[in-house]
Amino acid sequence: EAQLVASGGGLVQAGGSLRLSCVASGFAFDDFAIAWFRQAPGKEREGLSCIDIRDGSTYYEGSVKGRFTITSDNAKMTVFLQMYNLEPEDTANYFCGALRGFLVSRSMALCLTRRDHEFEHWGQGTQVTVST
Repeated sequence: EAQLVASGGGLVQAGGSLRLSCVASGFAFDDFAIAWFRQAPGKEREGLSCIDIRDGSTYYEGSVKGRFTITSDNAKMTVFLQMYNLEPEDTANYFCGALRGFLVSRSMALCLTRRDHEFEHWGQGTQVTVST
């Protein structure tokens, strides 16, 4: 069974760091791009970052660029989101999605704007809470 499992969330003080993991199984990880999203209560889903597993290309949404780093360990079929200098506004449920790499071949910026049905696999989310 194909799945994504997100973990690593927790409670952290403002200015702190967390590293989230998205572990894939049951599908051809190397052919995909993995994206991180977040959603806070009462707010729309926000795309954060994306990595093309085929070549390591990355993309970051403006609000997290410079604070978050996306990487992958292909041997472990895992994508990480390292988050630094966290702010209370980063409090949300964080989750990952996988879409075919060819869908971002033209531009990595497309990754976070792809439609839901283009993501073949979704993780369940991990809660990040940043206190003041």
